[in-house]
Amino acid sequence: MKTPTKTTLAALSLMAITTGAVLYYPSIQSAESTRLPVAPILDPAPLPDVGQHPVIEAVFVLDTTGSMGGLIQAAKDKIWSIAATMAAAQPAPEIRMGLVAYRDRGDDYVTRVVDLSKDLDAVHSELMQFQAQGGGDGPESVNQALHDALHRIGWSQDSNVYRVIFLVGDAPAHMDYQDDVPYPQTLAEAKGRGIRVNAIQCGTQGDTRREWQQVAQLGAGSYFQVEQGGSAVAIATPYDKKLATLSAELDATRIYYGKREERAERREKLEAERVAKAAASPAALASRAGFVTSESGEASLLGDKELVDEVVSGRVDLAELPAEELPAPLVDLDAEAQQAVITETAHKRETLKGEIQALTKQRADYVNAQVEAKGGAEDSLDYKIFSAVREQAANKGLHYDKAVPVY
Repeated sequence: MKTPTKTTLAALSLMAITTGAVLYYPSIQSAESTRLPVAPILDPAPLPDVGQHPVIEAVFVLDTTGSMGGLIQAAKDKIWSIAATMAAAQPAPEIRMGLVAYRDRGDDYVTRVVDLSKDLDAVHSELMQFQAQGGGDGPESVNQALHDALHRIGWSQDSNVYRVIFLVGDAPAHMDYQDDVPYPQTLAEAKGRGIRVNAIQCGTQGDTRREWQQVAQLGAGSYFQVEQGGSAVAIATPYDKKLATLSAELDATRIYYGKREERAERREKLEAERVAKAAASPAALASRAGFVTSESGEASLLGDKELVDEVVSGRVDLAELPAEELPAPLVDLDAEAQQAVITETAHKRETLKGEIQALTKQRADYVNAQVEAKGGAEDSLDYKIFSAVREQAANKGLHYDKAVPVY
């Protein structure tokens, strides 16, 4: 039997790192130049019950008309820190997110739906395609957006899950469309299903304020108002670029197996991730690094059929895996060399996780000191989402007693 030499292992490691760098490391390519279509969810499949495992399901219903450019950018920058804030509960929950983008009839689209997923890289890839355009004529299709958030999203059936919708916009609903389902009817159904609805008003328009307050009241949620741009905390740190680099190196440790069509689908997904990361800020990538190395973020980092994790955890026996399902770096190696690659990659992954977690702590300390020096951030989008989640998730057994918002 062949045994792996040091030269062989070094070559394999170099191959894995080089391939990972090509696939994952943010390039300078524009996201607009290779924009991928946002596929609508036509028949959502409810997610399975989760038993006693804590879960948060959060759907953000976002007005994407022209006046919402600042908020949409804030959402792109903040998705990872919002996820990390939600993940700060005890016990640590699994985080699933979904999106509903809405405009109005006569615009490019009325709604676009991204179903709930624990793969936040996939959700982030879709979010990065949203652009603020259209609108400008007052009321928007809020009724349709809320209806789709309830009926085109695959909510789990487990009553122990904290299920929540955040409606974010600056204009009231069109109430003159005869074939619409009025939002009070949708909210009554949401309340009956145990799905809370919070309303975040951007700007100070009076008719929007009255309507958003009613949405929150009928949805058993909270109403809060932020500046037109979202009032999100935005603080660059000396740690951002290093964390972004380490995050790319961590991504490069992922090795996927499966049937040919499964691996092709995975490559397509990873390309969408690469485009999204190329357009993301260093601060956003730093926040992602912190989240995916947390207990709650592992599912988002790895996804399905990640060979290193499944072999190390014992869920997959490498010796019994069909050759046609092996990824390219392993297919031509003998069993001992294959196992050596898995072991070496697992060790590298754990080392990178440790470095990222240490830097994430330093970054959080730096940002929190900056926030405190400025008198706090109670009026920010970050803090208001944290406050709503902390209050509402308590009756689902999720506690944020020692947590603070992740900025």
